[in-house]
Amino acid sequence: MEINTAKDIKEAKRLEKQAAKEAKQLAKEEKRKKTYLAREQALEEVDKKRKAKRSERYAAEEAEQLSKDRARRDAYLAREKASAEDREAKKLKPKN
Repeated sequence: MEINTAKDIKEAKRLEKQAAKEAKQLAKEEKRKKTYLAREQALEEVDKKRKAKRSERYAAEEAEQLSKDRARRDAYLAREKASAEDREAKKLKPKN
C-alpha cells in the first residue's frame, strides 16, 4: 500500500506542478493578449485623431477653394459685364 501511496503522492505533485505551470502560462498569455489589445486600441485612437484632423483640414481647404472659385467667377462675370457695356456704349456712340 505504501508503494501506491508514494506513487499517488508523486502523481499528485506532478499534477499540481502541471496545473501551476498551465496557470502560469495562461496568465502569461492573458497578459500578452491584454498588451496586444491595448496597443491596437492606442493605434486606433491615433488613427481616429489623424482622420479627424485630415477631415478638418480638408473641410477648411474645400471652403477656401469654394471661396476662391466664387471670387474668380465673380471677377469673370464683372469683366464680361464691363466688356458688354463697352460694346453697347460703342454701338450707341455717334460716329463722326
